[in-house]
Amino acid sequence: MRTIRRGGEHRIDVRKSRFICALARVADEDEARAFIARRRRQHWNATHNCTAYVVGGDGGVQRSSDDGEPAGTAGIPMLEVLRHRGLTDTVAVVTRYFGGVKLGAGGLVRAYGSAVSAAVDAVGVLERRSLPVMTVLADYQQAGRLESDLRESRHRVLDVRYGADVRLDVALDGADPAEFAAWVAEITAGRAVCEPQGVTTVEVEVGAD
Repeated sequence: MRTIRRGGEHRIDVRKSRFICALARVADEDEARAFIARRRRQHWNATHNCTAYVVGGDGGVQRSSDDGEPAGTAGIPMLEVLRHRGLTDTVAVVTRYFGGVKLGAGGLVRAYGSAVSAAVDAVGVLERRSLPVMTVLADYQQAGRLESDLRESRHRVLDVRYGADVRLDVALDGADPAEFAAWVAEITAGRAVCEPQGVTTVEVEVGAD
């Protein structure tokens, strides 16, 4: 699944109406509702504050509201953008200030969808990946070079702990644990030890390696 890189706000103008889309990352439905409530208080004098959100690891919770616009012309188009982008844990509020020109049902659908799409483009998207984690145990003599090699690789160093030895927690990107362990053994002449630690979720920018 994917989520937005950060929260943010983006405005578009359509035939004299202002459409201000605010996006936020949220952990659950309560946070989504709280964000919506804040935006509605902030823009209490707006013509409409339409909303959509998707939350949950599988995007299983999906809600939308037209907030007085004709049924199906605001909340659903907003929600469809989030679905189409594969986003979860994301809430969108589009505030409309009416400019005096009616847009019609088709115009509203395009305007609300475009407002969310433009805002998502502006804040960026991250992909969530589940990666296996290995702890690498090394002595102090080898730890510095090993950490440098790990940070220059495609893998992610999550944590480094110093005690009787040095322990590096590493998320494996594009390698299975056996392949990674063999690589570590090769670069340390078999002196470092790898221990599996389950999986973790990391976020990478869409389009990044």
